[in-house]
Amino acid sequence: MIKVAMVSLYVDDVVKAHAFYTDVLGFETRMHVDGGGGFPFVTVGAAGAQGDLQLLLEPGHGPIAEPYRAALRAADLPCVVFSVDDVRAEYARLGALGVTFPQPPTRQGPVLTAVLDDTVGNLVQISQPIG
Repeated sequence: MIKVAMVSLYVDDVVKAHAFYTDVLGFETRMHVDGGGGFPFVTVGAAGAQGDLQLLLEPGHGPIAEPYRAALRAADLPCVVFSVDDVRAEYARLGALGVTFPQPPTRQGPVLTAVLDDTVGNLVQISQPIG
C-alpha cells in the first residue's frame, strides 16, 4: 500500500510559518533541524494523530515556487485543505486569534468550507463533511 508521508508547503518565512501552524492552528512539530543555507528543515502534523503524515514548511522562493504560489493566489485557490470537525467553531476560534478569512464558512455541496490566510503567503481551506 502506498500512503502519503509528506507534503511540501511553500512559505514566505519558515520560522514564521512554524509559529503560525503550531501556535495558531495547533499542529505539533515533527522535525526541526538545521537544513543548511540558513533555512531550518521543519515539518508539522496534526497533534496526537496521523503520525506518519507530515507537512514540510519549505522556503517559497525560487523559479518554481514563486510562479506556482503567485498563480494559486491570483486564482484565490487554497494550497492545501485541512479537515476539521466543526468549521464554524474553528472559524470563531481562529478569528478570535486574529486569523483573516477571505471566505467565511460556506456550503459547497456535501462540505462546509472556509478559507484562511496563513500569514506566510498561502490560502488554506478548512473543510467539514455535512450530511
